[in-house]
Amino acid sequence: MIVVALPLVGAFSIAGFQRWLQHKEKMGQLIASQTAEKAAQYAAHVERLESRVRVLEKIATDGGIQTASQIEALRDQAKIEGGDKIQ
Repeated sequence: MIVVALPLVGAFSIAGFQRWLQHKEKMGQLIASQTAEKAAQYAAHVERLESRVRVLEKIATDGGIQTASQIEALRDQAKIEGGDKIQ
């Protein structure tokens, strides 16, 4: 009886372990793809923020009289380039 049961238990154990490994591999692939997606989203967000900071730096270092006209020009330029919402 033990001679028959031991190989059966071993075979089922190996099959179960292989299935578990396949599951873990799929989960790892899903997590990797989600991470890459989020990284791309963060990169795009950082680019938009850097663009806004550049605009603010131009405004802060301006002489004063031309500030209003340059703000409007930068807003128009931003609308043309990316269609971002100016807040």
